[in-house]
Amino acid sequence: MTQAPPVNDPTLQEVDMHLIRPNEPGTGVIVSNEICTASRKAAGYVRHIEIDVSGTPLEGKCRPGQSIGIVPPGVDEKGRPHKVRLYSLASPSGGSDGSGKIYAVTVKRTIDEHWETNKLFLGVASNHLCDCQSGDEVLVTGPAGKRFVLPADPGAHDYVFFATGTGIAPYRGMVEEILATESQSRIALVMGAPYGTDLLYHDYFTEAQERDKRFTYLTAISREERDGHGRMYVQDALHAHRETLGPMLQNERTLLYICGIAGMELGIFQKLATQLSHSALSQYLDVEEEAMASIESWDRRMIHRQVKPTKRVMLEVYA
Repeated sequence: MTQAPPVNDPTLQEVDMHLIRPNEPGTGVIVSNEICTASRKAAGYVRHIEIDVSGTPLEGKCRPGQSIGIVPPGVDEKGRPHKVRLYSLASPSGGSDGSGKIYAVTVKRTIDEHWETNKLFLGVASNHLCDCQSGDEVLVTGPAGKRFVLPADPGAHDYVFFATGTGIAPYRGMVEEILATESQSRIALVMGAPYGTDLLYHDYFTEAQERDKRFTYLTAISREERDGHGRMYVQDALHAHRETLGPMLQNERTLLYICGIAGMELGIFQKLATQLSHSALSQYLDVEEEAMASIESWDRRMIHRQVKPTKRVMLEVYA
């Protein structure tokens, strides 16, 4: 007889994966393409793009926290077809249309400069997608990912979500999906950005907070003071908003999700280790005694070794 997991360990929902593979991509159609930064003066160009996948194996099969792939047209400098790029879904299981035919992704244009040649570098997939107009076709694959998803019973847990940059994408779908239930699940979302203009889906989350008391939306702005707080990175919200986040993290129901730029998880883990009681911390991290004695000296190489996230922590970070 299979033993039930401990009360504080989630059973993640089962998901479909790799229904469309890159060597035989399906065809999706762009439905809409809109800017999703808080201001057009933001440093980067980030767009909310909705894709109609009806008639493909993706229809009705994608879950928030998963990704779909985009295969850019054409070939690379070696004459080979471009490789697939993955983009996190920014819509709930029912998609933007409620029937799983239209799914959204959050795409930041990659624009850089080659240091050696001083020539402009444009990301192939991101600029292809951001240039698309309604009615344009794109090649799609997926879905991918099974670890960064909601539990099978979302109402059995509370949630603390941390995001930076386009790491906000999965939470847009997750928040909508949880709030659509009649559960009493509480959600706190911390969004980190350099400036207020860089916040993604700011109006969307602000309106969700005003509409539903189960949801709390917090921002951490690192290069300017905002909302009565000084400059903050996402981990600093654990102290600045301790009245909200502290009780949630002490609760056995709470799960911790972290998505965004690699390195953000280290700062969050360090703050947790300094602010939570031993019993509360052990719900999220298994820390070796020697590491616990020198929290300020932690580095990312220690994660999954001396500092091990438990099953209540979902990580999705990227370079």
